[in-house]
Amino acid sequence: MNPSRRTVLVAGTAAALLPAPSAAAAPKTKEAATPPYASYWYPDSLPSGTPGTGITWRSLKTWSAADDADLAFNAASVPLAPRFTPVPANTTARTGQARVQALVSFGPTSANPSQGSATADYYTPTHWAYLDELVFWGGSAGEGLILAPNAPVVDAAHRHGVPVLGTIFLPPTAYGGQLRWTRDLVQKDSAGHYPLAARLVAVAAAYGFDGWFVNAETGGGNTALGSDMLGFVRELKTLAAARGQRVTWYDAMTVNGTVNWQGALDSQNQAFFQAADDMFVDFRWSAGTLASSGQKAVGLGRGRYELWAGVDVESNGSSTSVNWDAIVPTGKSHIASIGFYRPEWTRNHLPAGRTPGDFHAADDRFWTGRSLDPSRPDGTDPWRAPAVSVADRSTVSSVPFASVFNTGHGLRWYEDGQVTSDLPWNHLGLQDRLPSRRWTVRTAGERPAVTFDFADAWRGGSSVLVDGELDEPAVLDLYVTQLPITVDTVVELTHRTDAGRVNVELAVATAEPGGAGATSPYTYVPVNAVDTWQTSTVRLTGLSGTVHALGVRLTATDGPVRWRLGGLTVRDAVTTPAAPTGPRITAATGGDLRLAWDAAPGEVRHYTLHRVLPDGTRRFLGGTCQRAYFVSGLQPEQGERAARFELRSVGELYTSSAPVAVTHPWP
Repeated sequence: MNPSRRTVLVAGTAAALLPAPSAAAAPKTKEAATPPYASYWYPDSLPSGTPGTGITWRSLKTWSAADDADLAFNAASVPLAPRFTPVPANTTARTGQARVQALVSFGPTSANPSQGSATADYYTPTHWAYLDELVFWGGSAGEGLILAPNAPVVDAAHRHGVPVLGTIFLPPTAYGGQLRWTRDLVQKDSAGHYPLAARLVAVAAAYGFDGWFVNAETGGGNTALGSDMLGFVRELKTLAAARGQRVTWYDAMTVNGTVNWQGALDSQNQAFFQAADDMFVDFRWSAGTLASSGQKAVGLGRGRYELWAGVDVESNGSSTSVNWDAIVPTGKSHIASIGFYRPEWTRNHLPAGRTPGDFHAADDRFWTGRSLDPSRPDGTDPWRAPAVSVADRSTVSSVPFASVFNTGHGLRWYEDGQVTSDLPWNHLGLQDRLPSRRWTVRTAGERPAVTFDFADAWRGGSSVLVDGELDEPAVLDLYVTQLPITVDTVVELTHRTDAGRVNVELAVATAEPGGAGATSPYTYVPVNAVDTWQTSTVRLTGLSGTVHALGVRLTATDGPVRWRLGGLTVRDAVTTPAAPTGPRITAATGGDLRLAWDAAPGEVRHYTLHRVLPDGTRRFLGGTCQRAYFVSGLQPEQGERAARFELRSVGELYTSSAPVAVTHPWP
C-alpha cells in the first residue's frame, strides 16, 4: 500500500488469555506454561540486532509442523461451509456481480493472542453474509512479515462460508523494508523450484486457512527480481490450488521488479494478475481505470469481479467519500468488486470506554447503511453500504441448526440464563451463525429498535433485544435457510419478556419470496409469552418441504415492550455429544496452565472448561473449538490442595457431554 496510507503495526503487550486448540503438538512433559500467540515469520534471514520485548524472530524456511509448539492452539477446526444466495432482501442488491473483500488487522503482529482474551473490547465481525474473502492483515519490519490467521478468526469465518487468507507483507523501505527479504521469499532451489511457496502452502494446510495475500512493496528491485517474483506467484498458486487454497495479488510490484502502484489492471501488473486468483487494485483507481481494468480482465478470459477496487476506510469508515458509481453503479452492471482496507474502524474510532453495543451500532451502520434495515435501503445515504449493492448469503442449510446469538464477545458468560463467569471475554471461534439481514423488521407502525444486547443472555455473551412501542404487529426476519422438514422437525425458541406484554408467534416460510425485496410468505404459529427464560417447542405440523426463512411476529397487548430472544433451534431429534478423553496438563507455571485432550468422537461444536470450586460451584474458564487451552492467573482457594477442572464437549444443539476431570496440585 501507498506509504502515506500505511499505519505501521507495532508490537503490543500481551493481554490475559482465555482459550487455545489442538493437542497434536502439546509437550509430553510439564514444562513452563507460556501464552500461545498467532504465528508470524520472516521468509528466511532475520533482522540484525535483537527483537523487542515480546517479539520472537522466526524464519519460515526452518518451520515445520512437527516442531511448532503452538500449532495446537493455532490450527482452525471448522471447515469452510458451503453457502447459498437467497432472493435478495431489496431490489438494489445484486447476485453474481461485485464481491467484497476485507483486509482486517485484529491485533498486533506479535503478542496477538491465539484464542481470545479477557476483554469484550475486540473487533468481532458479524456481517459475514456480505463478505467473500477476509485477509488477516498485518506485518512489520521489526516483528515479522508473514502472518498466519489465528484459529478463532478462521473458525468464525468458515462457519459463515468465508475463506481467510494469511498475509505476506514486504514493507516499503520507508517502513523498514529490506530488499533481501523479497529475495529470500523468491529464492529457488537447485531444481528451479521455490521452496518457500511449498512452505506457505504447508502452513495454510496445517493451520486450516485458505491461502495467501501477497503484498510486495519493497522498492529497489529490477527485472530479474520481477521475473523471480512472477515465477514464485505462479508456483504458489499451482501448489495452493492443489490444496484448495487461493492467492490474491496486491497491485504494487510491477513486472520490471519496481514498486509502482497502478490503480488499474494494465501491462505492468497483468502477468501477476494472471498468475494469481484475483488482485487488489490500489486506491488510486479512477472511474476510467476501473472500467478499462474490467474490460481488460474479460479480454484475458477472466472476470471483472476478480478485481478488488481498494476502498481505504481506516480513517473515516462509513464517512469515507467514495465514487461508488465507479464500482457498484445502481443503474447498470457492477464494474468491479470492493476491497475494504481496515473496516475495523467501526471499533477503533470509538473513544475509550466503548462498549460492545457501541461497536455493533457502528458496525451495523457500516455494513447495512443508515436505515439499519437491509430491506429498506436509504437512497439518500452517501455511504453505499454493502447490503445496498450485494446480496447476502447463508450457510443455514442442514439440520440440526442452533444459535444462541453469541457474537463472540461479552461482558459475562451465561449458561442457561445464569452467570457462570462475571469476567469480560472475547473468542471469535465461539461465535454463532448469526442472522444475515440485520435487522429487517416489517411493520405498519413504529419500527422497534433491534440489537444484540449484552446485559443478559441465555448462553454465551449476548441475546437479541427488541425494544419499542409495537403499536402494530412487527415481523422480525431472523434467518434465510434451506432446512428440510420431516415429520419430526421442531423449532425451539428460548425467549423472555422484560417489559410490557406481547404475543409471540414463530414465523416459518416454506417458499421463497415472490421477488427481490418481497416479504417471505410466512405461516405464523403461536408461542406462549413468558417473563422468565423459557424454551418453547413448536412442531411444524401441516408444513412440508423446506424451511426457507425463520422469524418472529410480535404483537403488543401492553406496551412499550422489551422482548429478548436467547436461542433458536431447528432439529429432528435431541443429540448429545460424546465426551473428550485424555485431559491433561501439559505445562504449568504457578497458576498458568496449558491443557490438552483428545477429540471426542463424532460431531463437536466446541469444548468448554470449568473450574470446580471446593463448595461445588462451577466457574466458566473458557471455550475453544480446538483441543488445547491456556489459562492464566489461577490462585488456590482457601484450603484447596488441588484445582479441579471439568472439560465437556458441546454439540450443535448446545447439549453438553458428561464431564471429564483433570486436577492440578498446588505447590
